[in-house]
Amino acid sequence: MIEVKLSKIIIDEEKKEQVIVLKEKNGDKLLPIVIGLNEAAAIKMELSGFVPPRPLTHDLIKDIMDNLRVNLEKVVIDKLIDTTFHAKLCIKDKDGKQSIIDARPSDSIALAIRMKVPIFVGEEVFKNLFPNVL
Repeated sequence: MIEVKLSKIIIDEEKKEQVIVLKEKNGDKLLPIVIGLNEAAAIKMELSGFVPPRPLTHDLIKDIMDNLRVNLEKVVIDKLIDTTFHAKLCIKDKDGKQSIIDARPSDSIALAIRMKVPIFVGEEVFKNLFPNVL
């Protein structure tokens, strides 16, 4: 697993595309992921410190997890199938039971940013994305 951080959000109004770029924390590898407009907006709002008057979806999930005393330990982007990335939320409940929940990378990253937990990418994802480079 390679730890990454959110490097930038690119909004291409001409193509109507939003891309988040993850950068290897201790290296140069980059991972671009096309995401939806709502998820890009949710990530940008959190990064800018904007607090909506009522909780949005990712804020609601964080509040639910906090109230149930469930900790998000990390987010893992573990697969690239065709052109679709897959992610997992790694959580631990108040009794120490660990669970892994399938999620979209965009939602996972929006939640990771809110909960200040690390994001990891499987080495196979980088190899599948750039097979002739790595």
